[in-house]
Amino acid sequence: MLEPAEARGGGSDRSRLARRLGTFDAVVIGLGSMIGAGVFAAFAPAAEAAGAGLLVGLAVAAAVAYCNATSSAQLAAQYPMSGGTYVYGRERLGEWSGFVAGWGFVVGKTASCAAMAITFAAYAVPDEAWRKPVAVAAVAGLAAVNYRGVTRTARLARILIVIVLAALAVVVAANLTGGSAQAGNLDGWVDREGGWYGILQSAGLLFFAFAGYARIATMGEEVRDPQRTIPRAIVTALTITVLVYALVGGSTLLVLGPDGLAGTIAPLAEAVRADGWDWAGPLVRVGAAAAALGALLALIAGVGRTSLAMARERDLPGWLARVHPRFQVPHHAEIALALAVCVLVLAVDLRGAIGFSSFGVLIYYLIANLSAFTQPPGQRRFPRGLQIVGAIGCLTLIATLPVEAVLTGIGVFAAGLIYRLLRLRRRRGDSTATGELS
Repeated sequence: MLEPAEARGGGSDRSRLARRLGTFDAVVIGLGSMIGAGVFAAFAPAAEAAGAGLLVGLAVAAAVAYCNATSSAQLAAQYPMSGGTYVYGRERLGEWSGFVAGWGFVVGKTASCAAMAITFAAYAVPDEAWRKPVAVAAVAGLAAVNYRGVTRTARLARILIVIVLAALAVVVAANLTGGSAQAGNLDGWVDREGGWYGILQSAGLLFFAFAGYARIATMGEEVRDPQRTIPRAIVTALTITVLVYALVGGSTLLVLGPDGLAGTIAPLAEAVRADGWDWAGPLVRVGAAAAALGALLALIAGVGRTSLAMARERDLPGWLARVHPRFQVPHHAEIALALAVCVLVLAVDLRGAIGFSSFGVLIYYLIANLSAFTQPPGQRRFPRGLQIVGAIGCLTLIATLPVEAVLTGIGVFAAGLIYRLLRLRRRRGDSTATGELS
């Protein structure tokens, strides 16, 4: 069992982070993590899977996300440390469960970083030849912001989320008042070829868009008054995001219809053009670019903190556990992440990254639900039934993801387990050699 978090402090002085974030900053980081990835990347493949039934899929994804969020909030209040479910799994279920959660988060979200960098470049740069260099520059620039401290990360996140929400407000206004919305576009989802399987698959893809609230938990070591702040921030950020997604997704579906939404890579820009608001097209592109940047900014922060937590326990190289003495950030982990993402940008496929990320994150939250289920009454804030529903929901959505995403996920997790086995064997060998020498 963990020692009291404040006493343990998350590590030695050289790997300890400072508590600088309040409730508002935590909510903003959560919003920046979620709003963007779903609105600008996940609705099109969800429409392809379920047609108008994606709205039902959105409700299913939101319900599973709420159950997972209550588990994360409950656990983060007890263990307000960097690492999120990696820490919770280790403390409640054992080291291997924690490793599986941490590995899935780090690897899956590293792929998501590349996807968001490419999404930003696709909206920001008309010339396709320049998109990958611009994506790499975005990764380097946001890594530099994170390097300078968590308060700078929160400050930039505020600016980006204001731009995104303004753009989305224009999209909703255009969709509802432009005269192109047709109620008939919501019909026929039950009769679609995919049926309920397609709806559940859309929920699995849309779950990718709700995963950002984990960023608040993974940064728990940097939040002031974590027992009060983290649960409040997680639930608030998720509630706002669900409302925004429902408005944007529903209104865009009314304008484009299921096939139109599935057949475009820029559905929101296409919707405002259909409404006759051509002047709003550039604003939508700016909002989309800002949304991708906000998601990327928060992803870098979250993956860096989880890598820090894993390195403290030697589940990743110990070099990654170093914290900058002035800026109080895991600078080695963030540098390594930025380099890895820049390499992935050259080869990643956006839809493949979404599917694989959903697989990894659903495993992550499955472990979060199982961990929260084991908490004693004195540490509980929500009924155990929510954890049961959350765990079943995660397993159901995993089963309905695209086959290639599941197979890729299984392969990556197998590689992670082999990696940890080799590290443990090497560690035991070093201990044996040390004992023989002494």
